[in-house]
Amino acid sequence: MHLQIDPRSAAPAYRQLMDQVKYYLASGTLRPGDRLPSIREAARYLAVNPSTVVKAWSELEHEGVVERKQGKGVFARELESGSTAVELEGALRQSARQLAVEATQMGAERELVLRIVNEELDGLAPDEESR
Repeated sequence: MHLQIDPRSAAPAYRQLMDQVKYYLASGTLRPGDRLPSIREAARYLAVNPSTVVKAWSELEHEGVVERKQGKGVFARELESGSTAVELEGALRQSARQLAVEATQMGAERELVLRIVNEELDGLAPDEESR
């Protein structure tokens, strides 16, 4: 799981973290029972104030996405049946909207944006020969 903060994003840093955790859980990259980085680890890695991570993890706990185990850390929870596809689509839609807004602000043509997204997806696809 690779977390990152985009300082150019209109979304607050804690919300970006929340959205990424939800996306990773919905996509299967993060599985129920997997431990999230500690507050200190995440804050240091992301170069953010620890209170940003605290807020993100607390909101995720409130939403039932993660659970805190005293002295052990924060762990991903099983999503409710049927919510995986909904969570995935919501996270993807939010990311796509952010990209669309930023591309429009930069004056990028639709075809360029779509080409770049497709190239990035192709670059992330597992190599067929390694299967």
